[in-house]
Amino acid sequence: MKKQPNILFIMADDHASKAISSYGYGINQTPNIDRIGSEGMRFNHCYVTNSICTPSRASILCGTYNHVNGVMTLESKINKHIPNVAKHLQTGGYQTAMIGKWHLGEGADHEPSGFDFWSVLPGQGEYFDPEMIEMGEHIQVPGYATEVITEKSLDWLKETDSDKPFFLMCHHKAPHRSWEPHPKYRNSYTEDIKVPETFSDDYKNRAKAAKAAKMRVDGDITYFDLGLVQPEGGTSVGEIAVAHSKDRKIPTPENLADFKLIDKDTGEVFTFESHEDIAHFKYQRYIKRYVRTIASVDESVGKLLDYLDETGQADNTIVIYTSDQGFFLGEHGWFDKRFMYEESFQMPFLIRYPDGITPNTICDDIISNVDFAPTFLDYANLPVPNYMQGTSVRPLLEEKTPDDWQDVAYHRYWMHSDEHHNAYAHYGIRNKRYKLIYWYNEGCDLPGTQPGGEEKEWELFDCDEDPLELFNCYNDPKYKEIVRELTLTLETKMLQIGDIPKHNTNEILALL
Repeated sequence: MKKQPNILFIMADDHASKAISSYGYGINQTPNIDRIGSEGMRFNHCYVTNSICTPSRASILCGTYNHVNGVMTLESKINKHIPNVAKHLQTGGYQTAMIGKWHLGEGADHEPSGFDFWSVLPGQGEYFDPEMIEMGEHIQVPGYATEVITEKSLDWLKETDSDKPFFLMCHHKAPHRSWEPHPKYRNSYTEDIKVPETFSDDYKNRAKAAKAAKMRVDGDITYFDLGLVQPEGGTSVGEIAVAHSKDRKIPTPENLADFKLIDKDTGEVFTFESHEDIAHFKYQRYIKRYVRTIASVDESVGKLLDYLDETGQADNTIVIYTSDQGFFLGEHGWFDKRFMYEESFQMPFLIRYPDGITPNTICDDIISNVDFAPTFLDYANLPVPNYMQGTSVRPLLEEKTPDDWQDVAYHRYWMHSDEHHNAYAHYGIRNKRYKLIYWYNEGCDLPGTQPGGEEKEWELFDCDEDPLELFNCYNDPKYKEIVRELTLTLETKMLQIGDIPKHNTNEILALL
């Protein structure tokens, strides 16, 4: 039997595919992350089952949808006693470690399980001098979080037994909000980055949820997010009254003459001649902090790849780079995630395995984060347990896509109390061309309804004809049969995975 491969799973937080240069959008440069794809395979249609950090992490670890693993919202915590892929690999002879961002709960019942070693950030963690929980003990580690996580990962790898395979989950905090770059990268990306063409979206022809969301770069981003303070009447940096609150939004002032913003690190003062200048400033400030933060992640990936080369382990190591979901980089005027719209829904996924994957290959088949765990077990020559709902993507990696390969990805965002983002509950499916979304809006106070009222809405997007998702064609007679087909497909998918619909398929079909 072929030797079990090592598995190095590198995951960033909120890293959009568009901010990886191999995906071809020209926003930034990520040569080390790109190397994984150029020496292996890049996926263009990898999707998250629930576009929010905690639930996505649970699906990756367990290979199940969130209604099964019980981690449905940002406030949920994983039960450490349920099975997960690390436990299966551990019992199958692997040395296992979890290092970095955990975000699945703290305390004896929610700590990482199935890992020989774990050292994780509590909650979201801090960028500088982070506290970590290491095997149950709280420690303070000097340095920048991305570098701390990288060095801890390398230290653990150096201690592993070369006669046994390893499974390392290296989970970065970056580039999560508030996008704090390492000081050495603060002056990188000085040229303005192109503003997305949908930045000034008016949300016409879409569900009400799009307009109601509080995720606009221009209106909802905060001083804390952009590393700014405001003088509040002071005349010099020394007189600043700090307005560096995590929740305080940057206003749109009536009188621009008295409005100033100040860099919290350098004291640089910014003034504006128009409200358009302020919107442009916010976007550039946001996107540049974001890509500068990614620079350290890319550097980290390079260090890990170099270590594998230097130790002669590269050929027998599967290396994966992904993110826990996608992220809006100003598209539709937004930052953040949560929605099933493409920028939030799509995950980057690059994988290298010199012993089993042809270099510089691209896959356009649909995969999902519930497929990761079965894939790990398949390559480890271990049985995939029947509770896992995902499917191993190994045939795709070997360029032998089965005729009956899954052709849809399912997403469900479960509404939870979130006054900061106001993202409404929804679920839906996407195939290679079309996307169907049902906004059941449970627990939401929608415009035009009675308090506590619920207004249901459907959206259908033709992703070939309308890749920016600007036109809901659900009620267009031309798409009547597509709506019928996808409604039935959605019903089938929900039955297969055991999720309970909020809609009535028969009633929907009767109206068509």
